[in-house]
Amino acid sequence: MPKEDSFERYLLARRAEIDAALDSVLPHPPACPPLIAEAMRYSVLAGGKRIRPILTLASAEALMEGQLTAVSIPSDWNQILIGACAIELVHTYSLVHDDLPSMDDDDLRRGRPTAHVVYGEGNAILTGDALLTQAFIALAQPNSTDSPELEHRRVRAIACIAEAAGAGGMVGGQALDLAATGTQSGGTTALRDMHERKTGALIKAAAVCGAILAGGKPQAIETIETYATHLGLAFQIVDDILDVEGKTDELGKTTGKDETNDKSTYPSLHGIERSRVLATEATEASKAALATAGLGGRLAEIADWVLSRTH
Repeated sequence: MPKEDSFERYLLARRAEIDAALDSVLPHPPACPPLIAEAMRYSVLAGGKRIRPILTLASAEALMEGQLTAVSIPSDWNQILIGACAIELVHTYSLVHDDLPSMDDDDLRRGRPTAHVVYGEGNAILTGDALLTQAFIALAQPNSTDSPELEHRRVRAIACIAEAAGAGGMVGGQALDLAATGTQSGGTTALRDMHERKTGALIKAAAVCGAILAGGKPQAIETIETYATHLGLAFQIVDDILDVEGKTDELGKTTGKDETNDKSTYPSLHGIERSRVLATEATEASKAALATAGLGGRLAEIADWVLSRTH
């Protein structure tokens, strides 16, 4: 668990650490057909902010540094890193499926043609399925040195991720998104519910899983959950703003899709300036949760980065 001084160096170090670990948890032939192995790597290793797995690591770090763990010796860093990889695999699966013609119908992701453009729609569906299941394969792998406590934490982390990815989380949020496309209906309450499921659920799970795998005490895990709930809202509002004001070459994905598809977004309901205020309020609420519990680490800096990001 290396220490880095500046926040930018911290992000670079964590991304490199996560990318190396992701490559190690992805399957190789002959364990799976070469085409699927290639498509999985194409989608996962295309870059990206890695904000979700970084949240997993940062949450674990914050609790370990603050000695807010239920055991004297937290789980080893490698297990937490695998948890971070599981989060990124689930996230990438959701992107592969979201980009499909039957969903958001995008042909650009992370600055490259989307998986269905390169490998065909059928193989893109299978690639997404493979990424989702690989997340749980990676996290469920036993180790002869694992303690019963660590095994229990790993099961809790698996349940946390599965709930965020399932019908009550990302899948449900995508269903609500499909139903609302072209209607501009439901207002702020419906919009927030959709985003809490489609985007917020995995952001919250990313942070909470890090806390769980580090052996966080119940109150500390609850604080992390509150922080991440507000952070997820800020992230989505900024995402909505960037779809209006961002540039395709900077974002790595097509901008203006929300307006083209007549989707309900924070800017469409509240305007750009009010949306910025709402994003700032959500960011401050996330940091306030940390301050109340005396949690340090990099989590507050991550919240500020989410608010100020341009891609």
